[in-house]
Amino acid sequence: MAARTVNISNILEGELSALAANLVDVTKNFGPTRALDQVSLKAFEGEVHAIIGGNGSGKSTLAKIISGVLQPDSGQVSIFGKTATTPAESKALGISNVYQEVLVADECSVLENLFLGADGLFETAEPREERYARSKQILSELLGFDLDPDSIVGDLPLSLKQWITIARGMLTNPRLLILDESSAALDYEATERLFAKMRSLARDGCAIFIVTHRIAELVRVADRATVLRDGRSVGTLEKVQITEENIMRLIAGPERQRAQATSGHATQLSERPVLRAHDLQVWENATPFDFNLHPGEIVGITGLDGQGQADFVQVLAGVQQPKNGWISIVQNEAAERIIDMQAARSAGISYVSGDRKKDGILPNMSIFENMVMSIYSAQSVAGFLRFVSRAKLDPIFEHETAQLATKMGDSGNLIGSLSGGNQQKILIARSFAENPSVMVLNDPARGIDVGAKLDLYRNLRDFSARGKSVVFLSSEIEEFTDLCSRVLVFRGGVISSDFIPPFDTQVILNATFGRGADETVSGNHGKKVSYLDDWRPARNGERPSAKAVRVRPNLSRRLVMNQSGFMLTSPEIRQGSVIPPCYAELQKISPPLEWEKVPEGTQSLALAITDPDVPEEFNFPRSFAHWLVYNIPAGTSGLAEGASMTARMPSGCQELNSDFVTCNFPGFGRGYSGPWPPNGSHRYVFTLFALKSKSIDLPQDADLVAFSQAILPVTIEQASFTAIYGPANAALPAA
Repeated sequence: MAARTVNISNILEGELSALAANLVDVTKNFGPTRALDQVSLKAFEGEVHAIIGGNGSGKSTLAKIISGVLQPDSGQVSIFGKTATTPAESKALGISNVYQEVLVADECSVLENLFLGADGLFETAEPREERYARSKQILSELLGFDLDPDSIVGDLPLSLKQWITIARGMLTNPRLLILDESSAALDYEATERLFAKMRSLARDGCAIFIVTHRIAELVRVADRATVLRDGRSVGTLEKVQITEENIMRLIAGPERQRAQATSGHATQLSERPVLRAHDLQVWENATPFDFNLHPGEIVGITGLDGQGQADFVQVLAGVQQPKNGWISIVQNEAAERIIDMQAARSAGISYVSGDRKKDGILPNMSIFENMVMSIYSAQSVAGFLRFVSRAKLDPIFEHETAQLATKMGDSGNLIGSLSGGNQQKILIARSFAENPSVMVLNDPARGIDVGAKLDLYRNLRDFSARGKSVVFLSSEIEEFTDLCSRVLVFRGGVISSDFIPPFDTQVILNATFGRGADETVSGNHGKKVSYLDDWRPARNGERPSAKAVRVRPNLSRRLVMNQSGFMLTSPEIRQGSVIPPCYAELQKISPPLEWEKVPEGTQSLALAITDPDVPEEFNFPRSFAHWLVYNIPAGTSGLAEGASMTARMPSGCQELNSDFVTCNFPGFGRGYSGPWPPNGSHRYVFTLFALKSKSIDLPQDADLVAFSQAILPVTIEQASFTAIYGPANAALPAA
């Protein structure tokens, strides 16, 4: 796709020459159900256009009509001036659709999944070597670390499978990209990487439709937003109108007023715990910790993706076994060990997964059967014969589905007839119907709309007020603020921080990144997050103390994450910590770096330190390079402090200009230039490349683009870590 820079301000003023999609009075029926009713919208090249609405409002149907998967019953659809009547025609127009469901072939490799459907019947579109290189490049860009394209997809976690579907859509170089709930399985940091890629595509002229329920995402990334309600378009919001208040008013309506009337944090009702975890280890070699859950509590669990929080909630529910320690449920003055999922269910622990396709629904069964299957035995009749009693089950089904405002037709229809969000509501309703004493929710609100979330929160408050308890995992920190009695942050497989109301989302977010000891961050209103260097497990019912995050994850955990032992670290800069001032701004002393487990076959190494958070007003189309080094001998194991542009650099190393030189800032030259963010706090990505080439030939004025073009095709593997710096102590010198 040829790059085309598009001026969004011109688009919003009505530059019709940039019109990418034009839908007029589109109507679509499925039998007696009208999914879309005279929907009209316009989208322009270079625009991120959000499609918003409640579950069953027609968002996914509209996305499928735009992509040619479905045809409207009436109305007009024009994509770049043409109408696509089949997915093949849509593909020829440059349309790519990333669907709400994570559609991957678990038995195939990442590479094979990325290029599903790209080949003809008897020939491939491009050589495997080219596909392999393209796959590694886009995966590295989206994931922030290197993932072998030959990895088997079935061994990967849900979030990485989601990235594969996104990368598949982007590898086609689309003119129009549709992302249908594609960030639902991603944490905050991963979502920011996705947004950065979306903005890059938009700057090149790609029109992007994003369907999402995460309001904070819409506010940050959308240029315009079309709101659907019950299959009708109820308005289009311009950039300045896309606020949480406006979106909530349009798509939540009465649900919001009802939730506000019953809002408030859950309250612990007793000091005696209902569930205990003792000397628990969810990862091999991680520090043991204790956890107590009390009656009336709703405990929020969060952390960056892959930090152990998902393992923790699955261990609590008996879905997987801990590496060490034990869990017990306390009932009738006695403690009963939880050794598996059956024991957990028998003890009154109910589990809801956010991955409904893998862990939740049975697609060949009806809506009714999917909701009530877990209570057949409890509601059966005729003694040991255990006949299913519809007379008992029907009232339960009607009550629980009504509580969550589930939108459906006949309850005998297959559950696949429901929208993804309504399928998730059925799983949550199933859990409530079991009448448990403890609910363990693993990202339960993934894919459900704002109104449904408010209904869920109201039901959870009512549940906890009856003396029951909830463990609630979510990557959306905003979900905790008006609901939870406390919030636990996981890092490195342990509880690293513990928060109680009132919650400050910025402080919790900083804790997920592992900020330094007693660091006060902007926006935290004077609160501090403390990380203890000498951590010990809590005892006697106390909450676990905060723990310093391990710099080096153990090897077994790296293998689980499909990463080798190749690691880049700094003895002075922890992963996720703040870069010391001695390496920043006017100080041009390069930090010490160390690496280990260099891959076999490595002929040389290259290093890059970049800032991906350049403000949009800088009009800088890529990450900002602070240090670019290549031709590092393969036998070296690190760079000494202050080595840049000195004799302490290994023989043969070559250093390029930083982007301070590219942007004509005075006082800068070749070699290391430290962090100097112009606004607030920025991330700085340290990346080491293991290369199969002994030397790289680059001109002295090469920039990050030329560096990447030379390095990536010969990269065997890369290792990286991220640190933070900002706000700066002084203003940047005038360019």
